[in-house]
Amino acid sequence: MIKSQLTFSSYLKTTIKSKLLEALIPEIISYFSKKELSKNDFFVKTGKIPTSFCFVESGVLQHSILVNEEEKTTYFALKNTCTTSLKSFLQEIPSRKNIKALSKCVLWVIEINDFKYLLKNNKAFSQFYFNLIENQIFLIDDYRIDLLTLSPEERYQKLLINEPDLLQKVPLRYLASFLGISTRNMSRIRKNIK
Repeated sequence: MIKSQLTFSSYLKTTIKSKLLEALIPEIISYFSKKELSKNDFFVKTGKIPTSFCFVESGVLQHSILVNEEEKTTYFALKNTCTTSLKSFLQEIPSRKNIKALSKCVLWVIEINDFKYLLKNNKAFSQFYFNLIENQIFLIDDYRIDLLTLSPEERYQKLLINEPDLLQKVPLRYLASFLGISTRNMSRIRKNIK
């Protein structure tokens, strides 16, 4: 097994959380293939039906939408996470968002038919998917509560604590958009918090 497959395998083990199901992980990995994206390449484009779900081995993928001709960042898929435009992927309908590489990315991708096959026929993959979705719901819930209860300064400080390397990997305008802060306010906050 090559190093990157070991990383993906470790991620699967950590997410599945069941020693009994670990023997099924090699089958899961066999359905994924490696894909590289250059900076600014799209993994998913608005209006197109996504065909792949991915594990991010390295790099950062930005989820964004256009609102009144302005790009708004809704999510960052970081190293050791999984992503796609999930509703569009599963329902095979056009995506409402873009997913773009903010840096060179190495991904492990699976196509929709193989994804559905594993969900139906591999207990480890089913458990992986359940745990993955549950964790994402927790993150979305926390994010929404933070937007309503934390000041822009507090949201930025939380980002510094939880994802400090994002500041080096993601342009300021995307971070500001993700945190619900104007770029000007973000610059002021960064100046005041060091």
